[in-house]
Amino acid sequence: MDQMVELLPEDHLSPYRVFSRRDWAALREDMPMTLKPNEFRRLRSVHDRLDMDEVREIYLPLSRLLSLYVAATQRLFRVQQRFLKTRDAKMPYVIGVAGSVAVGKSTTARVLQALLARWPNMPKVDLVTTDGFLFPNEVLKRDGLMERKGFPESYDVSALLQFLSDIKAGRRRVRAPVYSHLVYDVVPDRWIEIDRPDILIVEGVNVLQTGSLPKDGSAIPFVSDFFDFSVYLDADEDVLRNWYVKRFLSLRGTAFSDPKSYFQRYSRLSDAEATQTANAIWGRINLVNLHENILPTRKRADLILKKDETHSVEEVALRRL
Repeated sequence: MDQMVELLPEDHLSPYRVFSRRDWAALREDMPMTLKPNEFRRLRSVHDRLDMDEVREIYLPLSRLLSLYVAATQRLFRVQQRFLKTRDAKMPYVIGVAGSVAVGKSTTARVLQALLARWPNMPKVDLVTTDGFLFPNEVLKRDGLMERKGFPESYDVSALLQFLSDIKAGRRRVRAPVYSHLVYDVVPDRWIEIDRPDILIVEGVNVLQTGSLPKDGSAIPFVSDFFDFSVYLDADEDVLRNWYVKRFLSLRGTAFSDPKSYFQRYSRLSDAEATQTANAIWGRINLVNLHENILPTRKRADLILKKDETHSVEEVALRRL
């Protein structure tokens, strides 16, 4: 039985096939659940309501699809090797995860990493967030960009592109800088090493962002040029704002209360003051970034996961091949 949703007449013009949650869940077929409840709880962000049903119905089918895509890409690589008579090293399969602040990108990336690493052939799956490629606060303050943190201009894009280029070239022990959300800054002289993974997941708000093309026709690489597959997490603006405010309120008694926290001053705010502050930050910074840079990249993704106000994925859109 074909589990694909029935398309409306005008849908033949869309580059996506759209699935309801029920239809998408059926595509899991007999793929086993490989995450145990205690493992899942460690992967989930404190403020994310993702549950085991969501993993079973949304992320297991996605893991199955990605396993087929990776296998097909590896076969194509071997065909190209034979055609070119080369001995190039196998390049990692790179997956991008994009979406707004507070939409749940980190949890999605970690759950995908865990599921993909449990395939029968046990691939090596690494995860990198683009936060580490933000310019240090010292540079952002100097250039008047602290209020633009998370916008495209706040990233060291050259360093990120070099990192991805080295990964795709199959180089050994490629280093990515580390970011601390506690101190709200890049950690000096701290790195993680990525050593020829089978799959690399790259998570960040603007990973699908493009830029202005030069009029002389020069080649300008974008981060997404290095992706083999990309996922965009989507939700309505009011829903995203509510999630951001709730997260801000809950952080007062956790991360914000740490004396080392950049946001320690917010830990003493009342509920009303914290709500007002969070709404102001959302409207002044995050909503602007969403409108200008993040949301316009949604239709560049290979897969769009649309969430409702309960954090559950209600609809899946998969780009046609």
